[in-house]
Amino acid sequence: MTDRAAIEGELMDVVRELYPICRSITGNGVRETLAILGRYLPLRLTEVPTGTQVLDWVVPREWNIRDAWIKRSDGQRIVDFHAHNLHVVNYSVPVSGRFRLEQLRPHLFSLPDQPDAIPYRTSYYADSWGFCLTDRQLRELPDDEYDVCIDSSLTEGSLTYAEALLPGDTTDEILISAHVCHPSLSDDNLSGLAVAALLARELGAESRRRYSVRILFAPGTIGAIAWLAKNRETAHRIKHGLTLTCLGDGLPFAFKKTFDGNTELDRVAALVLKESGQDHSLVNYFPYGYDERQYNSPGFRLPVGSLMRGQHGQFPEYHTSLDNLSFVSGKGLAESYDVLRAMIGTLQRNRRYVNLAPYGEPQLGKRGLYRAVGGTGLPGLQFAMLWVLAMSDGEHTLLDIAERAGLTFDAAHTAATLLLEHELLAHDKVDALNSVNTMEKASP
Repeated sequence: MTDRAAIEGELMDVVRELYPICRSITGNGVRETLAILGRYLPLRLTEVPTGTQVLDWVVPREWNIRDAWIKRSDGQRIVDFHAHNLHVVNYSVPVSGRFRLEQLRPHLFSLPDQPDAIPYRTSYYADSWGFCLTDRQLRELPDDEYDVCIDSSLTEGSLTYAEALLPGDTTDEILISAHVCHPSLSDDNLSGLAVAALLARELGAESRRRYSVRILFAPGTIGAIAWLAKNRETAHRIKHGLTLTCLGDGLPFAFKKTFDGNTELDRVAALVLKESGQDHSLVNYFPYGYDERQYNSPGFRLPVGSLMRGQHGQFPEYHTSLDNLSFVSGKGLAESYDVLRAMIGTLQRNRRYVNLAPYGEPQLGKRGLYRAVGGTGLPGLQFAMLWVLAMSDGEHTLLDIAERAGLTFDAAHTAATLLLEHELLAHDKVDALNSVNTMEKASP
């Protein structure tokens, strides 16, 4: 088995294992999911008790569900939670009773324009209940009496999120954030969790990192808000961040920009997606979608973008039972894995340099650099070295150089590495001092 086939298979294995679990913004489904993800990276769990004020929100009661059904008068289950967990409106209060069809109808939800899909519906912050079913099934329900049961509980408990920190040379951080609250939805939820977990495992095996990397698995909206509330004083350490979602389908990539729209992360995302050769689009920031809107809120303004393929609400499988295991593929997940890895790697390597022979063009031949160029197999590396030397004034980064010269980032970085080895280049002193000062000033 090739390495490529192995990573495709492993990513799909994670999605398959997580798919049956009924998750929500609280509850044992979240904990079970985090326990599985914890096999790939060392996660630290935080439990935030019910009633805790987190910024402008309050942590709700914890929801768990054991069973739910609708039975006809002859006792046959026609809607069954164990057949598909989308059948129950997420966070439904407990119900037990007999209802005529006209009484039951206000609690039944379907998609008339997608007659064979079960919708995903929630009722997190209002006490209500309901069932979701296909529109074809709803239209065929006879006028009858139905026994209804939702065996759920809403209790004083907690909200659970998990994180891992991979330390770097500086406490400045790259954040990778994925929501962990959706039930059986493969693309919107599980694809981001799988890609983040396996990439974190790879990053954790690296001997050294410039930036620290934080991986956060939290329930959507309320989970990110709870994390921000508990990390209000240190959230500024996040210098670059990404939310991950919908990474397993075969649709073109999309990068939703940060609020600013022209941060280093925005430029790195544009360059990496261009170099990947994948169809893609760059989307301006808008204040709905996933947890990037919490990180970019005015009080924090953290430079967090969102990496996705299928976009929020813009494909027919979105938030329906059609977002199943057949909708995602190992190939799609692995392509997303590669793009994310390249983005993180570019951010880690992007820095400023100083030309140590700035008066005129240094002679490359006498230092053996022409021979070094010939041995790399990279076309245009001599050209790249000249650009790096020309722009290494302590002000420009490798990203600046790659963009201006029309180079790939790898070509610019390879050129800089060769020039460092031949003592024609040095790390910018300000860059180095910033790293040292950040480490010295950081609180534990």
